[in-house]
Amino acid sequence: MYIDLLSFSPSLHHCFYHVYTAYCDLCVIHILVRHNLLTYYLMNRWILVFAALAALASAADSEKKIVCYFGSWAVYRPSGGKFDISYIQPNLCTHLIYTFVGISTEGDVRVLDSWQDLPDNWGKDGFGRFNKLREQSPETKTLIAIGGWNEGSAKYSAVVANPTIRARFVKNVVEFVKKYNFDGFDFDWEYPNQRGGKPEDVQNYISVLKELRTEFDKHGLILSAAVAAAEPSASKSYDIAAMSKYLHFINIMAYDLHGAWEKVTGHNAPLYKRKDESGNDLKLNVDASVRYWLDSGCPAEKLILGVPFYGRAFTLADKSQNGLGAPTTGPAAAGPYTRERGMLGYNEICEFFKQGGWTVVRHQEHRAPYAYKGDQWVGYDDVTSLTEKTAYINSLGLGGAMLWSIETDDFFGNCGEKYPLLKTLNAGLRGGELPKPTEQPPQTTQPPQTTQPPQTTQPPVTAPPSGICKKEGYVRDEQDCSVFYLCYNVNGVYQIQKFTCSSGTVFDPRINGCNHKHLVDGCH
Repeated sequence: MYIDLLSFSPSLHHCFYHVYTAYCDLCVIHILVRHNLLTYYLMNRWILVFAALAALASAADSEKKIVCYFGSWAVYRPSGGKFDISYIQPNLCTHLIYTFVGISTEGDVRVLDSWQDLPDNWGKDGFGRFNKLREQSPETKTLIAIGGWNEGSAKYSAVVANPTIRARFVKNVVEFVKKYNFDGFDFDWEYPNQRGGKPEDVQNYISVLKELRTEFDKHGLILSAAVAAAEPSASKSYDIAAMSKYLHFINIMAYDLHGAWEKVTGHNAPLYKRKDESGNDLKLNVDASVRYWLDSGCPAEKLILGVPFYGRAFTLADKSQNGLGAPTTGPAAAGPYTRERGMLGYNEICEFFKQGGWTVVRHQEHRAPYAYKGDQWVGYDDVTSLTEKTAYINSLGLGGAMLWSIETDDFFGNCGEKYPLLKTLNAGLRGGELPKPTEQPPQTTQPPQTTQPPQTTQPPVTAPPSGICKKEGYVRDEQDCSVFYLCYNVNGVYQIQKFTCSSGTVFDPRINGCNHKHLVDGCH
């Protein structure tokens, strides 16, 4: 007997199964999933069918997202940093997001650079060329993002507060996404109830997300959002449990946690806190941000951890005080490509290193590097720190990684292999190969002397079990399947970070992540 279970609604699956199995003790049920026929011989009427369905759902959930933002203004950068859509390797991203379009107070979606985005009047047709990347990677989804920092908050606040204009905005968004052939829409309002917004924004934001999702479901479109990560900001803007119901996934911008708007050096995206921090600074790290979102009701599989492909940079007040918390006089000099003081793309950072004179410090508490040369200082992420962040994503069962932004990776390969940071995310989350190591400036794992007290490692670097690190990457503990390690090479010596999967799950080397125990060989 052949039964296409997916042709019935979920509520009917259970009912149909009872009716069928009432007359059959030994059956052959064929479950048709798209074009694949999976045959299950059932000796037990209850267990095997639902185990099969659970396995299918689990496999889908275990597929990590790599969400790649593209800053379209990079097409105007000087030679060496100028980025064309054709440079994107779409197979390295599960989702590609084009930034940005804007909003009007009447609820219209505004194209901000018609010459670059559209084909009209001999334009560059950025939208069309971006979506054409799916021909190279049909599994990759494309989205258009609205908002961003420069758009501010006031217009969004006004539009979502008025039910009539809000409904018009929802209609316009659907028409815009379909007209330009995107797969979905990313809402990047920075931020509700901040920067000219008002307290009512928090619930009005939920209303607009609900209305968007209702219409999107009719057309099979994806709805995501970029959000503030750290509790001091996110707590002002979001009803996290409510918004999570309507978004397919949520990109938390776990960067810009420190920058040249402060008077002392601080890392852009530290993974963990450090001991000498206090007050709000204890919340300005990736781990604290992620746990705030999870504790506030965001499902782990919907939470996409944002990582920066750039660093935040400072000018030191005293060259001899060059650690974290050292006094500064303002932002560092602008890079040759991004041309923004206080910010350096990874491609600029690695090229600076090639010129020589820089010292890199791998901070043992933040689990992230910073570098200095003279009075110039930058905190950034590299292959090693992002490898550790992918292990962190896997250990908590998060939905994947988001990156800002693809055009500041070393896309030309001027420092080694092309797209080293993006390939690192793929290696950790999708089982690709780690990029080949490149030559680095002198490095130390001990913070240099500053006005700060001596710093200790947090979390501790665990001594690896004997012989467990044979190469860089992930390895499961031989005695406990729920424990796994990240091995990485620092100056020729393997170092290790220990992670533990959540209750009921174990490390699955096939996906480099935690999975249900019964689905992992050797861990039943």
